[in-house]
Amino acid sequence: MCGRYVVTNSVNKTTNIVKKVINVDNSENYNAHPQQNLPVIKKYINGNTLEIHKWGIVPSWAKKKEFRPLINARIETINEKISFKKLIKLNRCIVVADGFYEWKREGSIKTPYYFYREDKKTIFFAGIYSNKEFCLITENASSNIQEIHDRQPVIINKSDINLYLDTGNDGSNELQNRNKPTLEFYKVSKEVNKPSNNDPSLIQKM
Repeated sequence: MCGRYVVTNSVNKTTNIVKKVINVDNSENYNAHPQQNLPVIKKYINGNTLEIHKWGIVPSWAKKKEFRPLINARIETINEKISFKKLIKLNRCIVVADGFYEWKREGSIKTPYYFYREDKKTIFFAGIYSNKEFCLITENASSNIQEIHDRQPVIINKSDINLYLDTGNDGSNELQNRNKPTLEFYKVSKEVNKPSNNDPSLIQKM
């Protein structure tokens, strides 16, 4: 799964992708976490828009007080799950990021690692949304990072963004057949474990 990531200067990073920005600024978030309002790219008839959605979908059929928001959707079953199958067809979005965190489990010890593109380019997560809420799509981890975690978010290249957002295409098929960017990673401080911690020191190599 993916439960934390980093996003900085999202407006600057998407100037050539979106036509309109709604209530998003170039803030820096080094510990983006579920239930936060975060920038996503959505497609409209007149062009792409960068806007704010909350991370975590509560399905319309769920009782909100009793339901834990869905932050990830598995690509392998996204076309089958009642919570996701309509969204992958009609409600797709792109989540902008610099990198993301995963934790390696060794017995009772969990060690955080920071992941980023080998080419240092902006990360674009494939997502789905409902109303003003979103979740990330995940897949089996690439072979070079399986030692840390068995899952990773689905990352698409900038050139494939509009293909994925176009609901005339088969969303899950576009994701399955994309070229996957290579990721690198390193160990970071356990300070990232606390959601209220939020500064550049969180992504410093240990």
